[in-house]
Amino acid sequence: MIKKGAVLILHIEKLIFEGKGLGKIDTVLQPEYEEFKDLVVLVSHAYPGDTIKAQAKKIKKNFIEADLQEIVTPSQFRVKERCKYYKSCGGCKQQDLQYAEQVKLKQMQVEEIFHHMGGFTTIPVEPIIASTKEFYYRNKMEYSFSDSGWVPLASFDKENPPERKPALGLHVPQGFERVVNIDECFLQSEISNKILCFTAEYFFSRGVSIYTHRTHEGYLRNLVIKQASNLPQLMVNLVTSARDEAMMKAYTEALLAEIPEVTTVVNNINTRKAMIAVGEYEFADFGPGFIEDTIGGNLFRISANAFFQTNTTQAANLYQLAVDYAGLTGSEIVYDLYCGAGTISIFMHKFVKEVYGFEVVEQAIKDAEVNKQVNNAENTRFFVADLYSSMLPMVSGNNLPLPDVLIADPPRSGMHQNTVNDILALKPGKIVYVSCNPATQVRDVQLLVAGGYRLIKVRPVDMFPHTFHIENVALLIKE
Repeated sequence: MIKKGAVLILHIEKLIFEGKGLGKIDTVLQPEYEEFKDLVVLVSHAYPGDTIKAQAKKIKKNFIEADLQEIVTPSQFRVKERCKYYKSCGGCKQQDLQYAEQVKLKQMQVEEIFHHMGGFTTIPVEPIIASTKEFYYRNKMEYSFSDSGWVPLASFDKENPPERKPALGLHVPQGFERVVNIDECFLQSEISNKILCFTAEYFFSRGVSIYTHRTHEGYLRNLVIKQASNLPQLMVNLVTSARDEAMMKAYTEALLAEIPEVTTVVNNINTRKAMIAVGEYEFADFGPGFIEDTIGGNLFRISANAFFQTNTTQAANLYQLAVDYAGLTGSEIVYDLYCGAGTISIFMHKFVKEVYGFEVVEQAIKDAEVNKQVNNAENTRFFVADLYSSMLPMVSGNNLPLPDVLIADPPRSGMHQNTVNDILALKPGKIVYVSCNPATQVRDVQLLVAGGYRLIKVRPVDMFPHTFHIENVALLIKE
């Protein structure tokens, strides 16, 4: 019997979804566990080739979750992490693993999900498209203020506890209340680090209050930095719990004097208790209140709260892959489900006859309409549609032509059963399914196959180096 707290010696065999190492007990060194030699043990921050000691945390019927205690023999693919906050911050999970190996393991995970979990044993998983940048690849970073920065347990002395200081940084894994105070991050550009450090010093030196969920009082909540990859445009968005015009005026003037590359400063006001970096309303304290960037020759306007793929270069590769899978000839009617701000729709509009985008979020459709005008994409139309109930009334009510090709790019939870039913009712000749969660994607693909479609091929795209996240594109054709 293995009890909670038991220390197990494991050989890690592979990575599974969400980047957990799957290991088996070394029963030569621990013969008392011989009957459990085939039991699966899952450990975060453990990689194939590692031999480790891990402490059992959760005992399940068919597997154990354990915490890494010691790396006895490291994998040959382990490297020294670049960031000094790596072990505390939740931003990067795999920075101590060679990037080429990260990509290889993500490829293997998609193969595992589709070939074994999904049962699509003969379907090719085409080679993953690796990111051209390992670091500084994000166009957006979201930082949180805290009135009491997190202190690692290793440095905590009960006799002389460290002083709790205000913090501006990223959250500790699985701890929305705990914020690591950082002064350098390798995910966004170097200039974003200057903005981060300047903002922290500016407000902390002045003793400006910080919002806390304990009292629901305080002014500072979040700092969001958005930077265009292909144009010299840079947004600083300060999220606060109230509007203080004098405070924002002084901060904006000081920020621009220190970092003149900033092209717009926005103040989002979030009066809600929810710990999110989105306000109910906003003010542009400098510049137009948005930035612009290009993907595939298309210009996109990015407001403070608009969704935009966070790796611009890889977004172009992802969208081009969707175009290639669709095999467009210029005569197609295309439906784009979960279209967001219309980025895929507008990227495709030059290759098709007409594109119809559907999205449940009204603000996203407003952003899509702006992007439509900016790009003169007159063959695109966008609709607010309840994809979780049924979009069919929107289709029939507007006398829309039925789709030849349907693009779906749902959230991590995948598509609702009602959406799957709608797709089967629309009977598009081709479906290109873009997913940020291959596990829910394969579930939906099985439903579509049961409804008369054939899975042709899939291909992963690495949008987020040093994390376990995988983007994946699947092509299905109507039988």
